[in-house]
Amino acid sequence: MSTSVPIGVPDAFAAAYSRHNPSGRAWLAALPRLAADALDRWDLRLDGPARHGMASLVLPVTRADGTPAVLRLHEATEDNAGAALGLRVWNGDGAVLLLDDDPDAGTMLLERLDAGRPLSSVADDSAAMRILAELMARLAAVPAPPGLPHLADIAAAMLDEVPRALPALADPVERRLLRTCAAAVTEVIGAPGDRLLHWDLHYGNILAGRREPWLAIDPEPLAGDPGFELLPALDNRWEEVVAAGDVTRTVLRRFDLLTEALALDRRRAVGWTLGRVLQNALWDIEDGKAALEPTQVAIATALMRR
Repeated sequence: MSTSVPIGVPDAFAAAYSRHNPSGRAWLAALPRLAADALDRWDLRLDGPARHGMASLVLPVTRADGTPAVLRLHEATEDNAGAALGLRVWNGDGAVLLLDDDPDAGTMLLERLDAGRPLSSVADDSAAMRILAELMARLAAVPAPPGLPHLADIAAAMLDEVPRALPALADPVERRLLRTCAAAVTEVIGAPGDRLLHWDLHYGNILAGRREPWLAIDPEPLAGDPGFELLPALDNRWEEVVAAGDVTRTVLRRFDLLTEALALDRRRAVGWTLGRVLQNALWDIEDGKAALEPTQVAIATALMRR
């Protein structure tokens, strides 16, 4: 099915993408052609307005047999190279189903979920967290395939970076916290795990579906210990948590629910979650920040009381 319909790139997406990815302007310029090529290749018809996140454009489409789907377009980079592999291994078990992909063009054809019903639409936080925990447990039950980044390498690189990063923090208390996180990683690095991790599972990356009530989207697959997976879930609805004045209790409630669902050793899970705090801190320092993100500090502080 050839298409002559022009594919428009939303101005807000183009502006945000150019601001955060100056090197991606060539990809943005090529995006209408890439979309048109994918529509032709997979015999698709546009079926609604484009949506976008921070790094991808999503087009609702209909396949030749009338099945609704979505076409996801992203700049092909090293960071997202494993997304299709992870989805292919999960094969729809707890995650959105990959129907086809073109890794060189950065396009994936996916089953269509309800973008208007993320897990954040579930008002009861305990109920939402149980749904997330059950999905996380299903996803992490799968051994990681060859070819994905491994937590062992990521953790070793983080520890190598800590001495250079510490002087960038202005607050000695935050420098001490960074050392504590590094020490926690040192304790667990000997057993980095081999599970297939989503790496960014939070309420916004779980959508309502038809095939299953809830399914995970937008993975950044990684091989490793599921304890390294918990931080994005602990960070959900943070403004509400702070407003309720219940930070430590909420963090520990969520942490206990997640570790129980995944049958994790809590001590090791604390270590790897502090490792995730360390990773985020190192990224922030690399971006020129001289202070840690307050949410990360609050979560780390709460877990160190566990």
